[in-house]
Amino acid sequence: MINTTYVKPTTQYNNYQEPAKPIQAGNSAIDKSKYTKSIYNDSGIIHTSWFYVNDIHGKMTKMERIYKMSQDFDNASLTKQHNDFFTNTTDDNINKFKVASGDISIGSNYNNNVVASKFLDWCGFTASALGNHEMDIVEPDNLAGLLKNSKCKMLALNIEVQKGSPLEGRFEKSIIVEKNGEKFGLIGIAPSDMFDRVKMNNSMQNVKVDNLEETTKLVQQEVDKLKEQGINKIILLSHSGLENDKNLVKQTDGIDIIFSAHTHELVKGIEEGKNLLFSKSGEPVILTEAGKNGEYVGILNVDFNKDGIITKAQNNVISTEPYNRPLYVKDSVEKIIGKPETVGRVAKTVPLPKNILIEENPHGNIIVDAMRNELGTDIALLNAGNIRGAFTLGDVDSRLVSDITPFEDKMMILNLTEKQIVDAIKVGCKSIPTNSKPGILFVSGMKYTCNKQGELLDLEYIDKQGQSHKIDVNNPSNDKKYTVAADDFFAMGGDNYLPTNPNPDFVLQTFDLDKNKLACDYIKKLEQPMEIKCDGRIKIVD
Repeated sequence: MINTTYVKPTTQYNNYQEPAKPIQAGNSAIDKSKYTKSIYNDSGIIHTSWFYVNDIHGKMTKMERIYKMSQDFDNASLTKQHNDFFTNTTDDNINKFKVASGDISIGSNYNNNVVASKFLDWCGFTASALGNHEMDIVEPDNLAGLLKNSKCKMLALNIEVQKGSPLEGRFEKSIIVEKNGEKFGLIGIAPSDMFDRVKMNNSMQNVKVDNLEETTKLVQQEVDKLKEQGINKIILLSHSGLENDKNLVKQTDGIDIIFSAHTHELVKGIEEGKNLLFSKSGEPVILTEAGKNGEYVGILNVDFNKDGIITKAQNNVISTEPYNRPLYVKDSVEKIIGKPETVGRVAKTVPLPKNILIEENPHGNIIVDAMRNELGTDIALLNAGNIRGAFTLGDVDSRLVSDITPFEDKMMILNLTEKQIVDAIKVGCKSIPTNSKPGILFVSGMKYTCNKQGELLDLEYIDKQGQSHKIDVNNPSNDKKYTVAADDFFAMGGDNYLPTNPNPDFVLQTFDLDKNKLACDYIKKLEQPMEIKCDGRIKIVD
């Protein structure tokens, strides 16, 4: 069901004077009585409808559903579907767009990244911002090849590419799209914290990303360039995060809509102060974001006047779950990634925790147990952010497992001291009071308790005979060591659980496979059907 919200601003903005006779606001998200007639002219209305996605994170089953939704959007009569918004017009007068704000792909598996790239083309997306996970693609040649062959433009004005790199010229600052004689400017920005969110790889060595302050300046410069060309309807595709985008609105002029991403927030409707803000000169700016993992798609309907100012808006977020996966699309995907292998069956399960970064996750427990058991180590450690899906009732196949843990990192056996392990767990615990990245560490072969203030209170090592051994969290040993199953993201200092080091000396062995392969092998050995449930290995107390 489409969620429609209209909200009228109530705040007086000093930039504009009250007209003698207020303009009738009508069924609108923008109260036109706040503006003078000369600036807020209703003549020559331009109708637009924006189909938007963000942070799909390589979830191919969701992509298949979104493809179906995108086709429905193409074929729909918007004057009938949104007859409370598009009045006194025809479908031919509504300009339709499809845009993405980044992190459509995830992980280093090249075939999966090919699917993500083709998905954007199959659906007919015009442009996408560059997200951090697009840079998971290890080799710049591979990333450059995908960008070269895609019709969807990758936008990132705040990224500098090393001269001579295969990526040189593959990212555009902005593009101009013309429909029905009207021109629209689309700008894109990558996340300024890119290097904190992506494992260092060959592609990352080719780029530099500007900080937030410099990015804001570059955005304004690009807006000014577009305006000099007569473009007065300007849209920003941002992978910078909703709060950063709110700050950007206050410091810039000329942006009309921001499709945000990176913080995985689901923005419903339109509400002044929340996602209806005002630029430096007082013009309305709408921000929205469609959650994470392809769970939702957004349709933002916006009317502009001839001066490029928004006169009316309606924000709809739609769950992807009820939509089917067309068999021909599923077949096209499997021609790229191969047919999945069934490895088990689930009889009982539980949903993902509400706060996936700071709660025990039974779906993550299966993966981290697989790491420990298949590599034969004392313990296993896995960052909470690695788990991006859940085991569902019925058959478990290799494709579902890859959906749950999609990053395709290299597995390692580490030789870590008790202190290194305790310090890493403490880093994760600090996320609890803020419910923010990096998130807690999932453990196998250990149990721990922390409080809601983010303090580690108790830690036990559970040996292979099931015996428990207390570890002093306030005075852990620098001498006692454990073999640890982990991925190279964790081992090299990703998310700062351990000190950043591309060649740590505690690596005993490296494997050219990821935890999804270990999980499939492990699940095959479990008693079937499986039951997914919490076992209390991580406790968070008041």
